[in-house]
Amino acid sequence: MSDTRHSKVLIIGSGPAGYTAGVYAARAMLEPVLVQGLEPGGQLTTTTEVENWPGDTEVQGPDLMVRMEGHARAMGCDIVGDIITSLDLATRPFVAQSDSGTVYTADAVILATGARAKWLGLPSEEKFKGFGVSACATCDGFFYRGQEIVVIGGGNTAVEEALFLTNFASKVTLIHRRDELRAEKILIDRLMKNPKIEPLWFHQLEEVVGEDTPMGVTGIRVKHVTTGEITEIPAKGVFVAIGHAPANELVKDTLETHHGGYVVTKPGTTETSIPGVFAAGDLTDHKYRQAVTSAGMGCMAALEAERWLSEQDLDSGKDTTEPLGYGAPASAAE
Repeated sequence: MSDTRHSKVLIIGSGPAGYTAGVYAARAMLEPVLVQGLEPGGQLTTTTEVENWPGDTEVQGPDLMVRMEGHARAMGCDIVGDIITSLDLATRPFVAQSDSGTVYTADAVILATGARAKWLGLPSEEKFKGFGVSACATCDGFFYRGQEIVVIGGGNTAVEEALFLTNFASKVTLIHRRDELRAEKILIDRLMKNPKIEPLWFHQLEEVVGEDTPMGVTGIRVKHVTTGEITEIPAKGVFVAIGHAPANELVKDTLETHHGGYVVTKPGTTETSIPGVFAAGDLTDHKYRQAVTSAGMGCMAALEAERWLSEQDLDSGKDTTEPLGYGAPASAAE
C-alpha cells in the first residue's frame, strides 16, 4: 500500500526557483515538501563557472545548487529525492503521484520544473557538454574572449546568441541548414551587418571535435545538406541554439500555456489559470531564463501561496476534497 503525505505547500522542482520557494515557504511556517525531480538542481548542475550570480564573483554551478539546497533544508523545507509522475489539479487538495509510489497531497502547489535546452542528440555533443559545448551564451560566452566559436541554429535564439557572443569572440560562425533565418527581421539585419559573424548556409553539425586531456573543444565537422560534403571548422566553443522546451509534462493538458508550452501566469504574479497553483522560473519564462530571475519568481510564488492559503478555509479537521470544475484550457496562441 502506498504512503500518502500531505503538506500545505508542495514544491515540484529543485532549481533556483524551487529552492528559493522552499526557503520562503519554510520561513512562513508552511512546512513545505519539495520533490526534487529527475535532475536535482536543474540546468545549473550542467554548468561550470557562474559569474552572474549576485554575491559571487565566480561559483561553480553544481556548488551553487548544493548551497541553495542546504539553505532550504536549514530553513525547514522537507526535500525529497523523488519524481512526480502525474499531477491531479481537478480536486483539492491537489494530488501528485510519484515514481516511488508515495502519493503527495497539498493545499497549494508551486511548479518549478524549469525548461530544458533542446539538443541535437549527437554523442560528441553530449561528451563535451560543459567543456566547450553550451546552450547558454549569457552563461558561458565570457569564457571565449578572443576565440573563434560557432552557433548552431536559425531562429531568434540562435541570432540573439550569435550577436551577444560577438562581445567576446574574435569570430562567430552561424551554422544553419537552410539559407534563410527564421528570426525577426531586425535581428537578421543586425546579424548580417556584424563583421564578426559569418553565416554558413545549408550545413548541419555532424560532429564536435576535441581533446580528452584536458577536456575541451577544438572544432566541429559540418555536412552540406545536399552534397554531403564534410567541412572542418576550428572553434573553441559550440553553442547549440535551437530553442528551449519547458518541462511542462505534468500540466500541459491542464494549465494555460503559450509560446510553445510555457505556463501562463497572471501579469506581475506567479498565479496560474488554477487558483492555488503557482508557477515560477523557466517553466514560465521564455524571455530571460536566468538563475537570478528564477530565484526571484520562486520567492514570489511562496509569498503568493502563503497569502492565498491564508484566505482559504482549510480546516484540517474536515474533508477539503472538492471538485474545482476546471477542464483542460486551450493553449494561448503562440
